[in-house]
Amino acid sequence: MSAASPRRSLFRAALARSEGPALGTWIKLPAIESVELAALAGFDFAVIDLEHSPLSIETASQQIAVALLAGIAPIVRVPALDAGVAQRLLDAGAEGLMLPHVDTVEQAEAAAALTRFPPRGLRGVGSTSRAGGWGAVSREEYLRFGREEVVIIAQLESEEAVHAAAAIGAVDGVDALLLGAADLSTSLGTTEADPRVAELTARAVAGARTAGVPIGNAGGATTAAVQSAVDAGFTFTLMSNDATLLGSAASAALQAGRGVRFP
Repeated sequence: MSAASPRRSLFRAALARSEGPALGTWIKLPAIESVELAALAGFDFAVIDLEHSPLSIETASQQIAVALLAGIAPIVRVPALDAGVAQRLLDAGAEGLMLPHVDTVEQAEAAAALTRFPPRGLRGVGSTSRAGGWGAVSREEYLRFGREEVVIIAQLESEEAVHAAAAIGAVDGVDALLLGAADLSTSLGTTEADPRVAELTARAVAGARTAGVPIGNAGGATTAAVQSAVDAGFTFTLMSNDATLLGSAASAALQAGRGVRFP
């Protein structure tokens, strides 16, 4: 992105493709190389996970910078709704925020308000940040991106949230939903294999369609996992995470090596 050209959301562009789902992965390791490798692999987006990792805002800011330079959409999952944290991450250049445990319309409205500029919300103006090209981008363009391109993803992780999916998705400022099957099943005292979880998944997807917003999920790093996501109606999916992918590759390499014996 140059200071003279409008910045466009890579995540929105990936969602707009018709040939297949947008593919992302979680970033949990405090290393900028994780984002670089995800971009080199060809992922559309990376979700920098501040909820289930020890990552700091400073590290997330560095990972966002690498993502933008490498051409992969940086989304940040925040641990909770916090105006100060949201402001800092968006001004660090994040294309969007993912908020866990959005159970009600009121929570969705609060998230949208904190992350949108007036008149749509309450976000403060800081155009000398990375989001504003450190002052090189015009105030108008900085505000336009924040109003039109930034993505807010609400996670549905309870039965209450699933039943409110259509209403949550219809909130002005909520751009996508993500079904958290692990938390949903745990809240029901069961596992993702339970037919009740499948029924609630279908209900969440139907709610997203009613609201006219994309809905995604998190799964494994296999063709079967992505196919299952598409068959369920998801339009974007997260394939594993940097730590698990590294561990799996290391394990596969070791197993291959251990299979060799001296003559």
